Amino acid sequence: MERAITGFHRDEAGDWVAELSCGHDQHVRHRPPFQLRPWVLDDAERHARRGSPLDCPLCDRAELPAALRLVRTSPEWTESSLPAALQRRHRLAPGTWGRLAVRAGRVRFVAEGSPGLDVELVGAGAVQAVAPEVPHEIHPLGAVRVAIEFFAVERATAQAGAPGAAEGGDEGGDPACWAGVLCPECGAVLDGSAHRPGCPTASPG
Repeated sequence: MERAITGFHRDEAGDWVAELSCGHDQHVRHRPPFQLRPWVLDDAERHARRGSPLDCPLCDRAELPAALRLVRTSPEWTESSLPAALQRRHRLAPGTWGRLAVRAGRVRFVAEGSPGLDVELVGAGAVQAVAPEVPHEIHPLGAVRVAIEFFAVERATAQAGAPGAAEGGDEGGDPACWAGVLCPECGAVLDGSAHRPGCPTASPG
């Protein structure tokens, strides 16, 4: 899965690390003849790479990055109240991670990718990370209680001149939380489209 490079910093050994939009880090070493990245040694060329895509295998495995801040937690849903929109193909906004938390019962989680994920989460305490912008679906398997925690990618501000300090760190704000635009009654995504017919929260006309 490709993610945009948002910045760089050096690790404790002095090697360059690319900071990705997903919150993961990835080394970008220049070690001929096996790793050829001469651009990482030049300040101007390295800066020009900001915004360029880089494969992120950690996103492919749906591993939560460390650079996250909890934004909100959804209501606890059951098999009857889980919004229909979550049971269809949908995705989280860029820079937003989710964590599906099972409180009771069994849930099937399906996500696209290379490879994709198709897992069954069983019992209280079972969790599944949900990567940004990855189409996925959630399906209750019988009686369940589930909730979703939403996280924003947020890197700690490094002190200037400190070992491992970030290069030109960007400040991040609250993400466009997908669940924040979900109607709790009918499951419609409130991105300008209409509520579902019969929804009690829909405006007349």
